[in-house]
Amino acid sequence: MKKVLIVDDELSMREFLKILLDNEGYSAQTASNAASALQLEDLTDFDLIISDIKMHGISGLDFLDQLRSNNIKIPVILITAYASPEDAVQAMKGGAYDYITKPFKVDEIKEIIHNALRSAPPSAGPTENLSEFMGIIGKCPEMLKIFDLIKQIGPTHANVLIQGESGTGKELVARAVHKCSKAAAHNFVPIICNAIPESLFENEVFGHVKGAFTGAAHDKTGLFEEADNGSVFLDEVGELTPLIQTKLLRVLQEREFKPVGSTKSVKVNVRIVSATNRDLEREVISQRFREDLFYRLSVVPIRVPPLRERIRDVPLLVDHFLKKYSRLFSKNITELSSYAMEVLMKYDFPGNVRELENIIERGVALENSNIILPESLTISTHKQLQPDHTSNNRDKGSIQDPATHSPLLPSEELFELGMEEAVARLEQEMLRTALVRANNSKMKAAEILKLSFRSFRYKVKKYGIT
Repeated sequence: MKKVLIVDDELSMREFLKILLDNEGYSAQTASNAASALQLEDLTDFDLIISDIKMHGISGLDFLDQLRSNNIKIPVILITAYASPEDAVQAMKGGAYDYITKPFKVDEIKEIIHNALRSAPPSAGPTENLSEFMGIIGKCPEMLKIFDLIKQIGPTHANVLIQGESGTGKELVARAVHKCSKAAAHNFVPIICNAIPESLFENEVFGHVKGAFTGAAHDKTGLFEEADNGSVFLDEVGELTPLIQTKLLRVLQEREFKPVGSTKSVKVNVRIVSATNRDLEREVISQRFREDLFYRLSVVPIRVPPLRERIRDVPLLVDHFLKKYSRLFSKNITELSSYAMEVLMKYDFPGNVRELENIIERGVALENSNIILPESLTISTHKQLQPDHTSNNRDKGSIQDPATHSPLLPSEELFELGMEEAVARLEQEMLRTALVRANNSKMKAAEILKLSFRSFRYKVKKYGIT
């Protein structure tokens, strides 16, 4: 039976969590403060610790620091009713498994507890509270699984297909696979498949011999030969034309190819790591991608999640990019303001990690103080929710959108909806319009609407506006 320690100075929360854990089949024990928890003789026997952050005496963050200083590597989940982006960053940097704000959903904390208990302890496996692995930043369960998978399949010679949206870091994963392989001392050769015209593909990838065509004054070594005994990274492999797919398949089957103009085959020993933002299985079904080539490439598939699915990694990534661009621009910017971090945590990042990096790079370049404020963040508004109306009725009795002067609600519908629903519709439209005008800055939007920031944030949350 898994043992869980609950550390909270609030009796009701300790009792609630103990009942929840007991019902889930775990053995739960409680402590009213961090000091008493640190004095437990069997502290190292626990499989998980759940601790409040704001406590009398030793805070949850200091408790975490003392655990790590004493080389106690038990997974720690921190909870708080006073959410702070700075605390989130400090918690994740300090080695917390996760950071949860109250009030939380029971199903959510059950899942987090289950994942934390299922994850290997640091001394027993590769996911030892890592926040960075082979240059990849991340600590959410999905990324830890990827780290484990890379370490597991790295030493094999199996071909790997990495799938994910643009900007998720597929090349970083590919390089990590190579670094974990037995071929790490040899070349990692990237080939951007959609950057080479079909007519030049063979020449670039397989090379040519002297006299193969006009201007071929010397032999040229192709990219595949350069990668011999190493790894070839086929980026955007889903963009290959049918002809090139056929030629590539033959190389994978025969492990040899002929340079352009040569009658002799060149044998190569390369591992193929591919990446695509397309759904290759759908491409196979629609006959745009060869099925036999797909199975050759995807011996081990890896899906890299978009940033919106691992939003808890944003503070870690922000910290990484702040350090990177502060050094690059010779600045001393150490953090984001609470409101700036809140803006990022609520954003869905259509451009993924690459977009976040771009936002932080711009923010560091524009900011003159040592902290990035919301006005220094430039966030795309192309995915903003638009007013939900289709009517072209412009009669006098309709409610008007102050930005576009188009009717938000025809007057004849007012009494059908009732006052509460009509007012709710108007509030939602005004909130969305203010966000668009404020370039997604909640503080500016609150000022436009003459609301306190607290009231604005409550209403945005109430209506589920992103």
